[in-house]
Amino acid sequence: MSQATFVTALLDRDKPVPDGLRTWNGSDPLQRFRVYRNNVAVALIDTLAATFPVTLALCGEEFFRAMTRAFALGSPPASPLLADFGQDLPDFIAGYAAAQKVPYLADVARLEAARALVWHAGDAAPLAAETFACWQDRIGEAVLTVHPAHAVLVSPYPVVSIWAAHNGLGDLEDIDLSQPEEALVVRPNLETEIWRLPPGGAAFVRALEAGQSVADAAMNTLADTPAFEPAMALSLVIRARLVTAIHSGACQ
Repeated sequence: MSQATFVTALLDRDKPVPDGLRTWNGSDPLQRFRVYRNNVAVALIDTLAATFPVTLALCGEEFFRAMTRAFALGSPPASPLLADFGQDLPDFIAGYAAAQKVPYLADVARLEAARALVWHAGDAAPLAAETFACWQDRIGEAVLTVHPAHAVLVSPYPVVSIWAAHNGLGDLEDIDLSQPEEALVVRPNLETEIWRLPPGGAAFVRALEAGQSVADAAMNTLADTPAFEPAMALSLVIRARLVTAIHSGACQ
């Protein structure tokens, strides 16, 4: 019996018990294998529930467990590190027919997947806000190094507000579900934080990440998003402690 045969049978309840299985006490291999198969599925589902708590809350325990069972058994972990498991779940939700009644569910899951990814990203020391004081008159020429533990998300739904409301930071009843939102997920120190970016904010952060100066990033974002407000976006970037270094000249 090959390892591939064992794994295939483990993840598909319709597959027969692989040939050659034996139990140490002479009990029925079929029964023992079914218990093991169920335990594996439950462990994977519990891992996803811990990573996607707001997604779970939005669709309910029973629906979430049925949906994530289908996902987990069809897309088992590719790494022994379960922290990496579930990054493909949002795309699965987007194509899961029964989830279409909650159109924003996949994007909320994307936000939670980004949060998990950022939590496990590399560390770096963020710059203090005071560091920017001596750049006040020439901030446009500055090239900013952004924190490695960050991600941005653009959604046609108010995903930040939905996530915040489920974490005690607002009321779901007050949320306009037709309002698009952009999110910044960052872990400047020990805690992962989620910020709502102004329109164009995600593109601005991506431009900074690509090495554009503040002025170039702002102008390029404005070209695509006329409502973009550079000063507001830069202020949020600084308050979120997204910057780890300033280049193109140092403060003397």
